[in-house]
Amino acid sequence: MPVVATTSRSPSTVAVALKAYARIANAWQLSVKEAAALADMSESTWKRTKKTAHSTALTQDQMLRLSAVIGIYKALGLYFSEPLSSVWMVRENHGPLFGGKRPVDTAIAGGLPAIINVRTYLDALRGGA
Repeated sequence: MPVVATTSRSPSTVAVALKAYARIANAWQLSVKEAAALADMSESTWKRTKKTAHSTALTQDQMLRLSAVIGIYKALGLYFSEPLSSVWMVRENHGPLFGGKRPVDTAIAGGLPAIINVRTYLDALRGGA
């Protein structure tokens, strides 16, 4: 399923996206540095946004990143059972897309295009490709 760009960035939409992303970062046991980089934020901004009382305006790129990561998390839950679904992003992967790196490192290094590639890869697995 492709990532759909949304122009709605109301404070409530941003708050929901950030809350979901914080739960995912926690489930994957990402460090503050990794979670911030994956969302394209500074570490200090990520620390502030993790707090439920604080919300921040996000760029279109950041919202697309969060949307794609949420899609990755959902796809992992549909395709793999626990505990693999919780550790897949942070384990070395020797598939052609990752070259022995962790999928999360590939996503961080490649930015939004790489995050979308990971999501597309998982969607193809779910589709039987």
